[in-house]
Amino acid sequence: MNFYDLINGISNGAFDEQLRMLYGNSEKAVLRARARYLSAAEGFSRLCPECGEIHVYSASGRTEVGGNHTDHQHGCVLAAAVSLDIIAIVAFHDEGVIRVTSEGYPQNVVSLDDLDVKVEEKGTSAALIRGIAKKFTDMGVEIGGFDAYMTSDVLSGSGLSSSAAFEVLIAAIINEQYNGGRTEPAELAKISQYAENVYFGKASGLMDQTVCAAGGFVAIDFAEPDKPQITNVDFDFEKAGYSVCITDTKGSHADLSDEYSAVSAEMKHVAEAMGCGYLREADEEEFYEKLPKLREKCTDRELLRAAHFFAENRRAVEEAQALAEGDTERFFELVNQSGTSSAELLQNLYSNKDPQCQQIPLAIMLSKRFLGESGAVRVHGGGFAGTIQAFVPTYLAADYAAEMERVFGEGSCYVLTVRPVGGYELKS
Repeated sequence: MNFYDLINGISNGAFDEQLRMLYGNSEKAVLRARARYLSAAEGFSRLCPECGEIHVYSASGRTEVGGNHTDHQHGCVLAAAVSLDIIAIVAFHDEGVIRVTSEGYPQNVVSLDDLDVKVEEKGTSAALIRGIAKKFTDMGVEIGGFDAYMTSDVLSGSGLSSSAAFEVLIAAIINEQYNGGRTEPAELAKISQYAENVYFGKASGLMDQTVCAAGGFVAIDFAEPDKPQITNVDFDFEKAGYSVCITDTKGSHADLSDEYSAVSAEMKHVAEAMGCGYLREADEEEFYEKLPKLREKCTDRELLRAAHFFAENRRAVEEAQALAEGDTERFFELVNQSGTSSAELLQNLYSNKDPQCQQIPLAIMLSKRFLGESGAVRVHGGGFAGTIQAFVPTYLAADYAAEMERVFGEGSCYVLTVRPVGGYELKS
């Protein structure tokens, strides 16, 4: 398509069906999406005023639904792609270079003639682009260049995986244009992880990329981390009458790295005390039987966190089963149990460095007071600071968001839908 096709199509509603799939069925969601795409098209036109054919892509953020701090112990997770995303307007060319401009940031330029790791690029978007391009060329894919203008509403630090969305978007662009779309979502996730691990320099797992690439509800079993078992769970949350609400409590993530790393280290210490590499390999009944002996080697907090893992690992599987069976009552019961376990056993609702700052417990308390017996709420992601997640009846979602924003500030609560696809190209 060209600029006229895109702008005219958005204005006359030709893309509305696809926009509803990506962003939800409400008229407000569709109108907001139209405005975003028109704005992105305008931004790209300033970047490449002479471009002819253009393509439009999208990749979503993700939310962790079940399995809080289970993946690093080779456990099970339930996650979902959400209606916050990164969109890209793209023009392809044969100049042998990839140029990516993200709204509000300097342009990244990557030459396809040199795809080696660059030490000076560590921690940058250019490193991710270069690493993804390298992995595709290693697969035998002949890559050409492109110019892309991107805009994102997956806010950095929101716990919704903006970096994974960016990686999957770059991978989807290359896969669709130069590889005929042949690479499956699971492999796109591995390509993205490779770029983040080797080129960007961050030792990340595979959950975020997998969900952003696959779309919908995704159950992941990390018993073999290099070959995770991925199962799509068919459930339409919006059709069932519920919204996913993520509230950013505005807690600072600064200086919390040791809090996050302590969770995995302490769980692993218990596993090693039981003669295993990871808790997934340990026997739960043996754990409880040997508690007196384990206390000689492990701290009480380590043991509590291990107990959380055993129960949470089962819950993630049961949550996926409940959704597959359409049993929302059971699903919400399990989500609330997960929240209680995170508070009492995992202990990741606030930092011990500053126990007076308890934004997450405050947000959960307010959510429970508002929801009563409806829906469910729990900490979202790594915890200690940041976000909570609530499942809210759609007819209450606007009022719930207003209550959260009354306390945590305007724009702090995102009312989302679960998006059924991962990396996606809009078709005219």
